[in-house]
Amino acid sequence: MVLAESLVVEQTAAKTTEAGRVRTWSLIRRWATVGYFVALGLCVAFVGIPEGRESLLLWALAGLGIRCLGKPWRSFGQVLLDWLPYTALLVIYDYTRGMADTLGFHIHLRAPANADLWLFHGTLPTYWLQQHLYVAGSPQWYDGAVTIVYTSHFLATPIIAVVLWMRNRSAWLAFICRSMALSVAGLATYILYPSAPPWYAAHYGVIEPVVRLSSRGFQVLGVPHAGTLLTSGQATVNDVAAMPSLHAATAMIIALYFIPKVPWWGKIPLACYPLAMGFALVYSGEHYVVDLLFGYVYGIVITVVAVIVQRRLAARRSAEPPLDETRELATAAAGN
Repeated sequence: MVLAESLVVEQTAAKTTEAGRVRTWSLIRRWATVGYFVALGLCVAFVGIPEGRESLLLWALAGLGIRCLGKPWRSFGQVLLDWLPYTALLVIYDYTRGMADTLGFHIHLRAPANADLWLFHGTLPTYWLQQHLYVAGSPQWYDGAVTIVYTSHFLATPIIAVVLWMRNRSAWLAFICRSMALSVAGLATYILYPSAPPWYAAHYGVIEPVVRLSSRGFQVLGVPHAGTLLTSGQATVNDVAAMPSLHAATAMIIALYFIPKVPWWGKIPLACYPLAMGFALVYSGEHYVVDLLFGYVYGIVITVVAVIVQRRLAARRSAEPPLDETRELATAAAGN
């Protein structure tokens, strides 16, 4: 009787200790999360939005590492196992994208502009928008909105990927495979068809004067140095990787991925996101409309292919007998 009571006391004490440890680590993770977002906010405010794959990887791993605090080491191992291959592919993409314009293929300066002129009956949309909206020396409120939409491209994919990974690894894998497929398809196109954006063509006098405005809105937002950092970052990538627009394609992939999963009131802003991105890209001189159209097509095709592959894999898995049944069949076959 005394032994049984002693065991009960020990079990109760162990449970209390474990509950206390769980509460302690939960509190640590909460405060670490607060510190993480404070540090990220300060970084964005005083350094700029992290755009490089390496910096985004470090921020993503740091955020995911907080979730693993107080858990077995294999939790950290799972983070590295899932994220390093994906990040490695994107880093390779960044470096090879910068080399794509050095492979000897003819750079298309006039053809994209001609396509837009044909689509809009002799009017170049970028030039028309800047003629009506651009105010030299005085950034407007909509310049801030354009910059927010434009720079959302650099943060949307990693943030969505982190959230999906924490909530549903299968959903994360489905989303991340689409992003990887888009990177590979985009890189192949940039190599085979190097195409200049409007600001580049205007610089060489191919089209009417066009100003590059994608970072201008940071002045309206009160962080002008962030615009300087964005401009310097843009100078390190391939200037003639305009078709397709990966900004437009990524916005389309995000919209198509989430529209079936959200209530009706969430479908409206998701449907508007690719359109808002398209306006921002054309007005800021980053892309022609034809670049957007190809980007949208890339996003739609990749999404359709991904859905088909997912459904076939799911059908194949459902058609396979359970593991126990498979073992029984194998045993019966061996007995015969």
